[in-house]
Amino acid sequence: MFHLSYVNQARWARFRHNRRGYWSLWIFLIIFLCSLFAELIANDKPLLVRYEGKWFVPVIFNYSESDFGGPFATAADYQDPWLQKQLNDHGWMLQAPIRFGARSINYASDRPFPAPPSKQNWLGTDANGGDVLARILYGTRISLLFGLMLTLFSSVIGVLAGAIQGYYGGKIDLWGQRLIEVWSGMPTLFLIILLSSVVQPGFWWLLAITVLFGWMSLVGIVRAEFLRTRNFDYIRAAQALGVSDRHIMLRHMLPNAMVATLTFLPFILCSSISTLTSLDFLGFGLPLGSPSLGELLLQGKNNLQAPWLGIAAFLSVAVLLSLLIFIGEAVRDAFDPDKAV
Repeated sequence: MFHLSYVNQARWARFRHNRRGYWSLWIFLIIFLCSLFAELIANDKPLLVRYEGKWFVPVIFNYSESDFGGPFATAADYQDPWLQKQLNDHGWMLQAPIRFGARSINYASDRPFPAPPSKQNWLGTDANGGDVLARILYGTRISLLFGLMLTLFSSVIGVLAGAIQGYYGGKIDLWGQRLIEVWSGMPTLFLIILLSSVVQPGFWWLLAITVLFGWMSLVGIVRAEFLRTRNFDYIRAAQALGVSDRHIMLRHMLPNAMVATLTFLPFILCSSISTLTSLDFLGFGLPLGSPSLGELLLQGKNNLQAPWLGIAAFLSVAVLLSLLIFIGEAVRDAFDPDKAV
């Protein structure tokens, strides 16, 4: 059975004592899990079909219209009234609560796009006829995965760079600091705009570019901690005994630096999500048509006559970032030993 140490138990108790951060964590986890399983919540394809005694799983596999008695071998359109009647007459189908996917268009709408909220589209449709709620759900997943991966990769590089600078010092630290000063002064947004005219923007391309220019956030914290601890007696004793630098850095120095690092991770994640949202809003983010919170904000700006677009996008981004800020504050309090439970 897994047991926390006394120190970690005290940290967890301090984290739970911050009720706002504690409940924000649970709400954030629920939103994250819902976004991970977005296909089961918002999908224009049925989750399960029973047709003439046979089982079909359209949410996973692709079927043609001829598989359900149609005359054509083209991909089945489950929004087609004829196909829906065919499936209901010869069996049944289990559909998602939201019957629209990330790229679905509500062709059955009797209102011009963007259409206001209705029974079919709970938060209305955007300018392209897509369901706003479905696009928010899928866009949240992309934003969270992008933010988590950007936070992970940039943190690993930043911790590694700060540890090497702080441990060795001297010329390595001097040249490393000069490199960071020059690199951090690069106009990241302008470089992305210039590269967008050469390379088609995509998820992995944006992730690589933002990691390339966003790994400096933790270098100063880790470097300062390593500079502080490298002159401690137990570090000098380990060096005198011939313990390798790698072992000293990982085993004896990095745990001390991770305390300060972990308190900054929720704020870095918040900044990472804001970066992707900003790029999408400016039109230099994900490819056209991709579900994105920034793209929905842009549609709200361009369609002031449809206030539900701007309100839904703003609340989605505001709630997500607020939860991360509250979690970050709770984590900071948890690692502060002066905070009494």
